[in-house]
Amino acid sequence: MKLIVFSLFLWATLVVSVSSDLASDRAALLALRAAVGGRIRLWNLSSSPCSWTGVNCVQNRVVELRLPGMGLSGQLPIAIGNLTQLQTLSLRFNALSGSIPSDFAKLTTLRNLYLQGNGFSGQIPGFLFTLQNLIRLNLANNNFSGTIPESVNNSTRLGTLFLENNHLSGSIPDIELPSLVQLNVSFNQLNGSIPKGLSGKPKSAFQGNSLCGKPLVSCDGTESSGSKLSGGAIAGIVIGCVLGVLLVLILLICLCRREGGKKTKTKDIAPAKLAEIEIPADKAAGESDNKNGGALSGVVKNDAKSSGNKKLVFFGNAPRVFDLEDLLRASAEVLGKGTFGTAYKATLDMGVVVAVKRLKDVVVSEKEFKEKMEVVGAMDHQNLVPLRAYYFSADEKLLVYDYMSTGSLSALLHGNKGAGRTPLNWDTRSSIALGAAKGIAYLHSKGPGISHGNIKSSNILLTTSYEARVSDFGLAQLSGPTSTPNRVDGYRAPEVTDARKVSQKADVYSFGVLLLELLTGKAPTHALTNEEGVDLPRWVQSVVREEWTAEVFDLELLRYQNVEEDMVQLLQLAINCTAQYPDKRPAMDEVTSQIEELCRSSDQRT
Repeated sequence: MKLIVFSLFLWATLVVSVSSDLASDRAALLALRAAVGGRIRLWNLSSSPCSWTGVNCVQNRVVELRLPGMGLSGQLPIAIGNLTQLQTLSLRFNALSGSIPSDFAKLTTLRNLYLQGNGFSGQIPGFLFTLQNLIRLNLANNNFSGTIPESVNNSTRLGTLFLENNHLSGSIPDIELPSLVQLNVSFNQLNGSIPKGLSGKPKSAFQGNSLCGKPLVSCDGTESSGSKLSGGAIAGIVIGCVLGVLLVLILLICLCRREGGKKTKTKDIAPAKLAEIEIPADKAAGESDNKNGGALSGVVKNDAKSSGNKKLVFFGNAPRVFDLEDLLRASAEVLGKGTFGTAYKATLDMGVVVAVKRLKDVVVSEKEFKEKMEVVGAMDHQNLVPLRAYYFSADEKLLVYDYMSTGSLSALLHGNKGAGRTPLNWDTRSSIALGAAKGIAYLHSKGPGISHGNIKSSNILLTTSYEARVSDFGLAQLSGPTSTPNRVDGYRAPEVTDARKVSQKADVYSFGVLLLELLTGKAPTHALTNEEGVDLPRWVQSVVREEWTAEVFDLELLRYQNVEEDMVQLLQLAINCTAQYPDKRPAMDEVTSQIEELCRSSDQRT
């Protein structure tokens, strides 16, 4: 009997203890809620804390608190330290400020701390490095100042330390942590030499400071990775380079004089005549009777069937202000070489500017080509680049489009990384995403068998007001089959085995990669820090899974503190679009609706 009573006593004591511990955790969470507000005000206080958004429990204790992009603002209270079983704390991309509370020193079980993308200030507290279980610490994109604590070496299990984009000063301490795999202290105000123990880290981890030493330039002013050269050797190299340049110039002058009297035709050199794309001479005649020097007299009839007539086939009811001869006399500037051919900017004599794509590897018959072009030419939407005309012969296939002077999204994102670059803000990027989504959704609405087939940032062209126009739609089915699809560009869905047969769900995958490119600022083929590795969607998913999200978003976006939640939502949509299995991906009309709602909510907050 005594044994039974004693057992009941122990059970009751355990229940009271567990209830007491959960009550303590609840009190800490309520104190946090009262201090910083945000979306955690929506917690249902009548339910268990373990059911609240962002709260995960094990055995009735809070072990994870994940509140990224939840609109939290103000200073953290002295309360979180009472979550004594906490293993992961994520408060990234909010508007928190002030210093890190001293009671964080009580989080002895903490493994992951993510505070990036806030406005925390003051010195980095040394007590963070007394947390012996801490593995990942991300304090990037805040306002921390002072020096990096020498006590960093006390955190013996630390594998990730991100301190970039703060106001840290002084030198980097001698960090000797064998477990430290990831380090970033870039874009601070650090100076001095990089400790030898960190010399194996990438250059990007230290840029934006006044640091020297391997992997940067050595502190004596020479490249740290090479051996020192003598003064005589350097002088010899300089003299040799000068002589080499002079020799090249002399050769070029001689060649120019030799070629000056010859009538040569060049390709892909601007300015040149578009006629120099070498349409066969036997098919270039027979059009002069239709021109007569008048702007409208060169109208080409849509029912022209013989390629020997050298007619441009136009779409729509717009006036035909030029013909093929006018087009071929236009000065041509190469815009770029893409999957299906070379694009030119053609400036006609009358001042009209158009874009001309010279197709390559077209394998379909003239009848099939005409049928497909009629489908493309019938597409009419404000977010598509309209096809104005085409030309078909056995040797040449030309497409004429409206010219977009601002260029492509790819050039805007990756073309100019220098000091004169104009950053792309959140409103512009989200607007481009919405415009591109609308254009692609329109294509999909024309039938289940109609898809774009080649969605990528170089095919998203922009107006002068940065409105998106989708180009190159309908061209994928003109080219020949490929036995091994080219996945180098990183946009193609994993299930695609024939470039001519791209489903609408495969389009959704490519658009998801495009969204990731907008958010990360990285081209898919350059998304990784190592040479091998996985594609952009997998990289992003792995980073998000590990809560290293500051490594995902483009630094140009992190300055916009009031849109972190929208960025996270668009990131999640992009991840959904790039799901491995097609049936897991949303349809384009659903994608468009979500981006539209996201843009609307952003407008309401600004």
